[in-house]
Amino acid sequence: MGETITWLQKLSNRIYGIPAVAQWWARRAAQRSASLDVDDDAIPFARLRKPLSTARGVLMTTGGVHLIEQTPFDMETPQGDATYREIPVNATPAQLTITHNYYDHRDADADLNVIFPLAHLQELVGQKVIGSLAPRHYGFMGHIDGELVTTLTQHTAPEVAAKLRADGVDFALLTPA
Repeated sequence: MGETITWLQKLSNRIYGIPAVAQWWARRAAQRSASLDVDDDAIPFARLRKPLSTARGVLMTTGGVHLIEQTPFDMETPQGDATYREIPVNATPAQLTITHNYYDHRDADADLNVIFPLAHLQELVGQKVIGSLAPRHYGFMGHIDGELVTTLTQHTAPEVAAKLRADGVDFALLTPA
């Protein structure tokens, strides 16, 4: 978590923090993703079919969160990093770090629950609000562009989906960066 941010990264964070620039970037990204072959009838979200108190959940973030000993996300490739990191359910904030240069994560560095609220989900399991948590959770880097979008949709996402099914996951809490 004590990762040094360069002056160029700070400048980039400030530039993309300007609403008009962020909106321009979002429009540009939407235009690029419009060319993807996506089934318009596909439902991206499904209604939970059992009470939350009996359901198994998983936490997934695009905030670049991973275990300190894991390989950091690739910050050198302009198209991002379409890989993921598995995070065990019993990981503590002291065991985790953030590798992501495309957003200002100072608040998340101070309190990881801002972006990866695993401790809060564990409390909800203890209070029997949630039935259980999956044995592994997932960290992604949310900046993925160009050819890596295909890698994400055709390889990474199906691989993680198979792991979610194997772990008996009923719902996912997604936290963006």
